[in-house]
Amino acid sequence: MVAEDTKKTAKSGKEKKKGSFWRELPVLVVVALVLAFLIKSFVVQAFYIPSESMENTLLKNDRVLVNKLVYHVRDIERGDVVVFSGVDSWDGEVEYEEPSNPVAAFFHWVGTAFGVVPGEKDYIKRVIGIPGDTVKCCDKAGRVTVNGVPLDEKSYLYPGNEPSQKNFEIKVPQNRLWVMGDHRDVSLDSREHQGDPGGGTIPVDQVIGRAFVIVWPFSRATTLPIPDTFAQPALKAAGVVGGATPLLAGVAGAVPLVLWRRRRQARR
Repeated sequence: MVAEDTKKTAKSGKEKKKGSFWRELPVLVVVALVLAFLIKSFVVQAFYIPSESMENTLLKNDRVLVNKLVYHVRDIERGDVVVFSGVDSWDGEVEYEEPSNPVAAFFHWVGTAFGVVPGEKDYIKRVIGIPGDTVKCCDKAGRVTVNGVPLDEKSYLYPGNEPSQKNFEIKVPQNRLWVMGDHRDVSLDSREHQGDPGGGTIPVDQVIGRAFVIVWPFSRATTLPIPDTFAQPALKAAGVVGGATPLLAGVAGAVPLVLWRRRRQARR
């Protein structure tokens, strides 16, 4: 009799645990989605590569992680691979169908958050010129130049592509960027939008973040560093983005004031 009561008690405990799990599951799902939304909005976002415009650096259907905090502590640099929004400016490089109902829209949002499907008008390109730069193509050797300095693009340019099929020259306006895809023959980048406001450049405030690592497929997992050609000292003379630098300068200026105030209070 005691053994039977023990079995019933154990069975009842297991049933309660199962019931508790199923009651808590919706809460866990909601919490997971809220955390995913916060991380996607402010920290890191997965991004799906929808086209061939960045081959062979990035292949179609690759997934990358985009750092959304980095440009709060440093400026955008030449050579960065950035994701930016083309809403109200550039047309998308891939066809996008608006979700037909709220349920489909929700699942599309989840897919975008986890880098499973492409965003509506998100682009991924390489920054070639920052505000103040003069970007030109081509010099006598057929190279893109920035502030008169030729770029050696062999490490990332798609094999067999020329640096550009068309000639151009632009002085990048303040608060804007000149961006190009690594697969120049197919990339609809700044060169293809020279008739738009800004002469093909994109607004700095439309940049979502910096793509810093390929995470899928695992066989292609690698980081996305800035190519060595952008480290040439002569490049750094003209361009200044002016995003993170004022913030850092403000922090640096605030520290002495705080220390002075503390010393003054201690004396009192």
